[in-house]
Parts: sequence; C-alpha cells; structure tokens
Amino acid sequence: MFDNAKIRHQFPALHGGAVFLDNPGGTQAVKNCMDRMIEYLIESNANHEGAFKTSRDSDEMIDKARASAADFLNAARPEEISFGQNMTSLTFHISRSLGRRFAPGDEIIVTRLDHDANIAPWLLMAEDRGCIIRWVDFHPEDGTLDLDGFRAALAGKPKLVAVGYASNALGTINPVAEIVKLAHAAGALVFVDAVHYAPHGPIDVQALGCDFLACSAYKFFGPHLGLLYGRADLLDGLFAYKVRPSSDRLPGKFETGTQNHEAIAGLAGTFDYLDWVGQHFAASHAAAYDKAFQGRALHLKQAMAVIRSYESDLALALFNAIRDVPGTTIYGLTDEKRFAERVPTFAFRVKGFTPRQVAEKLDAEGIYVWDGNYYALEVTLRLGVENSGGMVRTGAVHYNTREEIEKFGKALHKLTAEESS
Repeated sequence: MFDNAKIRHQFPALHGGAVFLDNPGGTQAVKNCMDRMIEYLIESNANHEGAFKTSRDSDEMIDKARASAADFLNAARPEEISFGQNMTSLTFHISRSLGRRFAPGDEIIVTRLDHDANIAPWLLMAEDRGCIIRWVDFHPEDGTLDLDGFRAALAGKPKLVAVGYASNALGTINPVAEIVKLAHAAGALVFVDAVHYAPHGPIDVQALGCDFLACSAYKFFGPHLGLLYGRADLLDGLFAYKVRPSSDRLPGKFETGTQNHEAIAGLAGTFDYLDWVGQHFAASHAAAYDKAFQGRALHLKQAMAVIRSYESDLALALFNAIRDVPGTTIYGLTDEKRFAERVPTFAFRVKGFTPRQVAEKLDAEGIYVWDGNYYALEVTLRLGVENSGGMVRTGAVHYNTREEIEKFGKALHKLTAEESS
C-alpha cells in the first residue's frame, strides 16, 4: 500500500511547512540525491579517465548512473544515454547535428502544444538549413493535439517530427506511440520531449519506438541535469560538435566538456529512491511489468506505475479545488472521464485577478504555484492569454497530499471572497 508519510519523509524540503504545487517547474529533491552528491564531492571528486583512484571511482559512478538511466527509460543499452546541462541544451545540441542531414525544402513538424525547448531549436535549425516548418495545432476547448491536423501535415513527408509526451502547460498526455508509428510510416524521425511526463508515469522508449527522447532530472526529484536518449545507430552516424581530443564513440560523443559529475551522482541517488518506491509500494503493479523487466528496471517501472495510480486521486482533488472556486476558468481537459489522458497539472485563471496576483496571494499563504507562460509560449498565444499574464499553473506529484490540496482550495476561496467583499 502506498504510504505517503514514508514518501514525504524522504524529502527534506517538505519539512518546512510550505505547500509545493509548483512542481511542473521543478520538483523537490529527494534525500538520496543530496546524500550521493555530498558523498561524491568528498570521496571521488575528479575528472574522468585518469589513472588514479578518485578518477576511476568517478568513472564507475557515472557508468552506474547511466545504466540506471537506461533502465528508467528502457533504452536498449546504456550507451544510448547522454547527459547534459538540461533538456533544452541537449535539444539545441542534437538539432545542430541533425541539421547537417537536412536540405532546403525539407519539412519539420512542430506542435503548438509544446514547450518552446522542443520548438525553438527546430525553428532555428530550419532557418539555418532552409527547411519548412509545419505547425500542428491543438484543440483550445480541451487542450488535446489535433491528430487530424497531424496526419495532414505528414503528407509533406517530413524529415522530423518534434512532439511532447505531456504538455507542461495544460497537462495533456499525447498518444506518443501512435504519433511515432504514423511519423515513421511517413519516413520521419521522432524527437520526444518527455520532461513533463517523466515524474508522472513509466517511460519505455523501445515500446514507443521513438528515435530520440529527452527529459530533465530536476523534474523527477533529482538534480539540475538533462538526459538524452538516442538510438545508438542514429547517434553513431551523426556528426558531433565537440572539442577535437574528445571521443567519437558513445556515450561520450555528445557530452561536450566536463560533465556535472556531482549532479550525475545525485541522479543515481534519485534512481535509488525510485527503486525503493518500486520495491516497497508497488506490489499491485508487479504483474504489469514482471514478464518484461527484471531487477532495477522492473522496480523503476513499478515505481512510476504506482506513482501514476496515486496521482490519479490527486488530479481529481486538485481539479475540484479549482473548479469549486467562483470565477475560475480551467484550461485543458476537464472531462473527469478522460483524466487518464492528463497528468495532475492544471492551468487556470481567476476572474478579477492577474495570474501573478493569484500566485502572490497564494505565496502569502505558504502555497507555491507558477504564473505566466512557463515557456509554453504557443499555448498561451493560442488561448489568447499571453498579453494578459498567461495562466496560473499548479501541479501535484506523489509527495503531495489531499490535505495540501484542501489548503490550496481554501486559499483560493479566501482570495475570491476578499475580492467580492
């Protein structure tokens, strides 16, 4: 049985009393992450490939963290995982390498539902190479991707499709496996931004069939660090922009310069925590994965499955807390029967207040939420709210509680009551 009290004990930041509903912008770090970072800096802080012990230990730590990342994403082998500063930096890097294969007139598909980190790199690459950008819209009434529009865009035989796993603004989960299948049938490579989905459910790059997938560890309880999955055959064949003495072989080929070793150590600690969650709280989800996975890979899949299950209750509670407040408008999926198609991230506005004013009022109550566009610029433009402050964004993860959400709801009611008095 999922024990939220035991979960919360693993997150030191939660002990201060603040209600963290700003999770879509970055979750709190688990204690295992912090412990491993400190341990690394004390015991094996060194650059890699040296002849001495701390360098050997550092290399061993990175290898183990990479193997765990491969298990987390179900990459075919650890060499398909590259570390970097964040998803945005990794995407810009790989877009430049992919751009060498593109010619004037080649088409690239991007969506208006994505974070700009999965739009701007491709827009700039297209500008450099003379490529054509095809935009796929989303349905503003429910925040879901326009799949008919996507199919129509495939008629141009694009070379690349860039799509998000889940919207960081509206919480919508895209049917990525279906999108990949359609894109491949049209001859396109697929780059998936999984940053917003990673804290909320299992990821299996082999089952999805995607060619590239990127995420950031600080969104799933770890340090500020990015991960890029790429099919080994594709990465092997791409040109890498890097210094001349560095390796042309995977996995270091796309890891420019010295990596953030202490953050990689912290990531290893994060996976230790998720492994623990999978072993202790996911008995009801064992059968779904035990035939396909074993060891740490199994535990990580079970962990994310039980997290997804627990968060389904939080999503409904968070939705009701916002909906019950007079004058609120919720953007995205609001049909409770379709909540399997979203993560517990909600964007909304309150009549009579700017999103910044709502965030400031909630901050005074010790409740943290985001406001603005959160780099999902095309979303706020499409919904017509960009020039009026965007939206308030709140999101739950598995360390949140119903009691915290109730406190959030009461604070929203207090805000509107003060306005009307």
